[in-house]
Amino acid sequence: MPALSASKKVPALVAFGKAVRKRRTELGYSQEAFGDACEMDRSYMGGIERGAHNPALLNILRIVEALDLQPSEFFRALDRGAKNRQSDALK
Repeated sequence: MPALSASKKVPALVAFGKAVRKRRTELGYSQEAFGDACEMDRSYMGGIERGAHNPALLNILRIVEALDLQPSEFFRALDRGAKNRQSDALK
């Protein structure tokens, strides 16, 4: 799947990527080492972190596993962010 242009980034993908980057750095992974842990190319992982790629479910599950989280734990943080994005959109 081609990368999304900067002007067409989907807020949910950007939020997902930021959450991945935050946890990855907390765990001390470089982007390259994390890509290896997920069995994904570093450049593809960078695109995910920038919100430029829409990863498939199996890739999402690999990422979450490499972040040493349960899917429910990972997505709970995104739930809070989604509520904030929705309230900001209503202002």
